[in-house]
Amino acid sequence: MIFQELALVTGRIFTILPLLLFMTLTMGKRSIGQVPIFDFLVIVTLASVTGADIADPTVSHIHTAYAIIAIALFQKVVALKVIRNRPFGKWITFEPTVVVKDGKMLVDNVASIRYSIDNVLQMLRQKDVFDIGDVKLAIIEANGDISVQRKPNKAVPSIEDLGIKKKYSGISYPIIIEGEFREEVIEELGMNKESLLRRLEKMGVIRIDTIFLCTINDEGDLQLAYSRKDEEHELIQH
Repeated sequence: MIFQELALVTGRIFTILPLLLFMTLTMGKRSIGQVPIFDFLVIVTLASVTGADIADPTVSHIHTAYAIIAIALFQKVVALKVIRNRPFGKWITFEPTVVVKDGKMLVDNVASIRYSIDNVLQMLRQKDVFDIGDVKLAIIEANGDISVQRKPNKAVPSIEDLGIKKKYSGISYPIIIEGEFREEVIEELGMNKESLLRRLEKMGVIRIDTIFLCTINDEGDLQLAYSRKDEEHELIQH
């Protein structure tokens, strides 16, 4: 009897978790990344339904599957409603709240969202702000995170402020991995192996199988990492 129940639990794990994953992906990234209050409740409910189904063999499996699908679809409908109807969205979630303005803590606003002063100061420190006087504006967002705008004279200077021209090298594409050409990447870049081989020969590469990784960026620069033990950490840029 016990083995039958354990087998039933195992079967439910292998059937209900893929369904839960599929419906979570259907709900979209918002339910995982930002976790607004309604999405948080949905996730908690899904966890409770799934946990009860897996742990208790007497729970109807088909009812659990139906509940997961219905909850996920309900969340999807509500998410679309929030996008199209802002007043509805404000009703079911927290609104962004200004907690610091021009270097001063707005105590009433902090109290209205049930945060303590220490909570806000800790969140500011996590944003590398240790002096509240440096803050022009700090907002507690709907997901509970804090957004900080420093005063102009306290902001970190940008590259443009320093008058430095940043060199853009783009994305590096792997064209050789562990001694083998990535045919699809080379074709996508409009290149051919013969021209790459000639370039590698000029760089002193005798055998392709000694290359652990070879990448090329948007400017055509090659970077090599060798697989031989005496050179496995050596990076050569050309």
